Amino acid sequence: MIQPAKRLDTVQEYYFSKKLREVRELAAAGKPIINMGIGSPDLLPPTKVINAIQESFGDATAHKYQSYQGLPELRNAISKFYNEKFGVASNPENEILPLMGSKEGIMHISIAFLNEGDKVLIPNPGYPTYTSVTKLVGATPLFYNLSDTTNWQPNFEELEKLDLENVKIMWVNYPHMPTGTNATLETFEKLVAFGKKHQILIVNDNPYSFILNDNPISILQVDGAKEIALELNSLSKTFNMAGWRVGMVLGNANFINQILKVKSNMDSGMFYGIQKGAIEALHLSDEWFIAQNKIYEERRNLIFQLADKLNCTYNRNSTGLFVWAKIPEGKTSEETADEILYGKDIFITPGTVFGSQGEGYIRFSLCITKEVIKEAINRFA
Repeated sequence: MIQPAKRLDTVQEYYFSKKLREVRELAAAGKPIINMGIGSPDLLPPTKVINAIQESFGDATAHKYQSYQGLPELRNAISKFYNEKFGVASNPENEILPLMGSKEGIMHISIAFLNEGDKVLIPNPGYPTYTSVTKLVGATPLFYNLSDTTNWQPNFEELEKLDLENVKIMWVNYPHMPTGTNATLETFEKLVAFGKKHQILIVNDNPYSFILNDNPISILQVDGAKEIALELNSLSKTFNMAGWRVGMVLGNANFINQILKVKSNMDSGMFYGIQKGAIEALHLSDEWFIAQNKIYEERRNLIFQLADKLNCTYNRNSTGLFVWAKIPEGKTSEETADEILYGKDIFITPGTVFGSQGEGYIRFSLCITKEVIKEAINRFA
């Protein structure tokens, strides 16, 4: 028997990979399943973006290997986008690296900067991939708790009490997934100062910047942030291009060069047509965001009604593609989610998927039509 690598002993199959198999089996058995679990945009990408990829197929260079750093036009478009939307200046030559989705960047950054035995600060609740990738590269997760008492912002007094020896990276994620809480410039300023004080690389994962968010901000807006911080972003949520796999990481030239060393040994460049589509997306006017957010706002208002049916409480000003709702006391998050799944044929994510601090919460996705949400509401009539 050929045995798998010992590193696989440190991780389990991704929750949604496993749970969605069960959901599909229920649907195949005839259950009228409504999936409110995952944040995969159901809306179409912009027409200009689709046209750009279609028109690229006849280009003589479209089907060749592409640059590991992406097309210069794409890096220029990212630089212009960040300057216009966040007021952040970045050199497209050496401070921007396009990625095949920001999830890929989590692995690249971890490989580039973590040695076996290093520690990584990870938010609880937070995106599970931060933990699994940390374990896969032989580093040790060190969780820092977020709670509604601090509006899901880091508690810096508590952070200072942790054993920070050998901590190399700190993952932050604002707007926050799963809670939908936006960051403040003050939080980012404190994070940059904290990183400099302890020589910890701060990485802000920022894919929900423009979803139901009137104040998109970047950690790179903070003076001196590039000395200690990186930012990941993605076109998946912003432009309904999740399956296209287009992301980016921005930071100083030295950090980007270290990540490029990893990336250039793991792929052979992003497909030309996808890059052409990404360029068109990044050049769109604010009318795109306004139209998308109108749709999401209507859906969110209906999700609030559904949460009311479950006697949940929630933040009406949440951002991103989800509604994070506190369930009534008496049941766990998983018990509540399973009761809804088996009793009402609705799949909702239990908060504990995102860490122990998610106990007592469930998460609804906005990536379903108003008609389907209304059907879900009717099932509780």
